[in-house]
Amino acid sequence: MNKIKFASIIVTYRCNAKCHMCNTWKYPSKREDEIGVSVYEKLPFMDTINVTGGEAFLREDLDDIITVLKKKTNRLVISSNGFFTSRILNLFDKHKDIGIRISIEGLPKANDELRGIKDGFDRGIRSLVELHHKGIKDIGFGITVSDRNAKDLIELYYLSEMMGLEFATAAVHNAFYFHKVDNRFEHPDIAIEEFKKLINELLKSKKIKNWFRAYFNYGLINYIQGRPRFLPCQMGHDSFFVDPYGEIFACNVMEKSFGNLKEKTFEEIWNGKAAETIRQEVLTCQKNCWMIGSVSQQMKKHIWKPVVWIIKNRFNIGY
Repeated sequence: MNKIKFASIIVTYRCNAKCHMCNTWKYPSKREDEIGVSVYEKLPFMDTINVTGGEAFLREDLDDIITVLKKKTNRLVISSNGFFTSRILNLFDKHKDIGIRISIEGLPKANDELRGIKDGFDRGIRSLVELHHKGIKDIGFGITVSDRNAKDLIELYYLSEMMGLEFATAAVHNAFYFHKVDNRFEHPDIAIEEFKKLINELLKSKKIKNWFRAYFNYGLINYIQGRPRFLPCQMGHDSFFVDPYGEIFACNVMEKSFGNLKEKTFEEIWNGKAAETIRQEVLTCQKNCWMIGSVSQQMKKHIWKPVVWIIKNRFNIGY
């Protein structure tokens, strides 16, 4: 079996938010149907695991799940809306060697409107501040850019720099995972202009990591413009997605299951006929998604492409 690089593990579809760009909260999983630690024990070792939801901190047994998954990876990061500050801090008291990315969808007004959570911005920022105070190293926040929050993008980046935190980006898109088919940019030029500002700031940074982030954001502009992605997609080949019921998918866009982890070993599923058929479909997929989970490993694999772009643009700021 080829080495697995990345997995996105959705531990629940339950969520306390009512996001404008995601309808998962309308289709929550039932506690009794969500797989437990014995099933997660079946997973192979991989480079990186992202634990997400729904809202991951609604899992009462999240501590047990993290304990198991930490043994399966070099790096584990939880994605959260940051609302449940006490639960987050309690978990990180026990697991100081993992990371977290809190979704902040804009400045207070835009964030709370987009996420449908009263005081969501305040709670998210409070969680970040408290985690930073505890000395947790791998922390940061991220924004999914849409028409409704694009103008807050550069200010959020400045905020992350002031706080010394990581800053992640995505562009609004559709997926069966979100139960959405109508996410789109009505005013793509506005979002593209804001991404250009961010790229220029990242390229001016003295941090090499930020130069590669600039390339990733350049790819988001390309995605918004509806063009083919710069790097091939290998989801289902070196990465996968697990839903709360144990179904394994190539990604959160292609709704075809490799198999269920409750019924078979991971190796049986990964090497099965269904998996091979779906992998061939991935190679011809026209979605052209550009999300960090499916891109970061390809940037490492095809390192010369972002490097050439960085060299060309690092010393010629402006687009």
